[in-house]
Amino acid sequence: MTGWRRSSSPRPFQSGAVRALCMTAAGASLLSLLTGCGVLPGGSGGSREPVTVMTWAPVGTNATNLPGMPAMAKAYARWVNASGGIDGHELRVLTCNERNDSAGAAECARRAVKEKAVAVVGSYSQHGREFMAPLEAASIPYLGGYGVTEEEFTSFLSYPVNGGQAALLSGNGLQLARNCERTALVRPDTITGDDLPELLNSGLSKGKRGPATDIRAAEDATDYTASSGRARERAEDGGCVTAVLGDRTETFFDSYRRLPEDGRDIRVSSVLGSVGQPLINRTGGKNGPFEGAYLTGWYPVASDRAWKPMRDVIDKYAFGDNDIDPTDPGAQTTWIAYTALKAVIESANSDSITPGKIADALDRGVRVDTGGLTPPLRWRYEDMLGTPGFPRIVNGNVTFQVVRDGRLVAEKRGFVNVAATLSGTH
Repeated sequence: MTGWRRSSSPRPFQSGAVRALCMTAAGASLLSLLTGCGVLPGGSGGSREPVTVMTWAPVGTNATNLPGMPAMAKAYARWVNASGGIDGHELRVLTCNERNDSAGAAECARRAVKEKAVAVVGSYSQHGREFMAPLEAASIPYLGGYGVTEEEFTSFLSYPVNGGQAALLSGNGLQLARNCERTALVRPDTITGDDLPELLNSGLSKGKRGPATDIRAAEDATDYTASSGRARERAEDGGCVTAVLGDRTETFFDSYRRLPEDGRDIRVSSVLGSVGQPLINRTGGKNGPFEGAYLTGWYPVASDRAWKPMRDVIDKYAFGDNDIDPTDPGAQTTWIAYTALKAVIESANSDSITPGKIADALDRGVRVDTGGLTPPLRWRYEDMLGTPGFPRIVNGNVTFQVVRDGRLVAEKRGFVNVAATLSGTH
């Protein structure tokens, strides 16, 4: 934070046509035209430099896919550039398909370094070690990642906007403890998936419930009959089955609903990102398997008025891109991450933006107002929860949602803070 006073109006970056007009001005008109073009006699002149950032996510893979994240980033850039950029800087967004593998994650990070991105913003990858190492070597901040890797909550150059999978699973445990006598967790048989039972159990324990039955499943399976049968058996009457399998959660619940009826009352559950409104709609709405399901999210329900600015940008600047779903937590996280980037660039009040200036502004405590989608965000040392295993979390809030009449609505109004629950997981 510089303390310098900025103009209250945006500084539009100059198009080629305007630059040409400035160069061809002559005589007495020259001074006034140059002044209008932002160049004063005796000054250095010129427009503010463009700002290049990158957003990556897996697209077209056999596991989790989040094409809405790079698509949202592009729509955001069109929106701010149509209004003169961010504090006079044209925003240039590079996108990369991370492919859900370690080589793809590393390749995207190296490309961000090569193309001189000042930050990686609103991205998803399960391969934190592979992408953070190149970013750290080049001092490039990672702002507002989806939150599925340890590195996103431990690296000195990571600035998360939510509590990641850790907050979701702990919150899901708290939510289920209010409603379920027993819980069975179906999760990926992966390194990332190995962390989920402990996180869920931290919430269950806080709610005075026993640990969930841990049921491993292949992340890219095409049928989950065996694991769904085991989950229902272990949940028992009055219990809950919660599944966190990314894109394959739909496949799991398709297998689950095909199980023969046995008369037991078992509720289903998941977290936002594995289950959302489009999946609820596709599977029958209020007549489908998710009616009454408990879901834990990071942000307010998609129908909340706080999402209107994002929806307006999608309507006007996504150009009908079907990859962007305003109810998708990936797109929502990207919107919030770019909101943070905008606040950081505006606070710098500089003709050129570098990775160091981005990180410095974040470390010094630039405050980001997300319009109620999260609490105000800051990344000073004193703002971080310091939770063992997740020290850089600054937003430990989740929301409890439930499916009623085929629509996701708030089960509990407002946010639920799971910081104290997370502190007991390591």
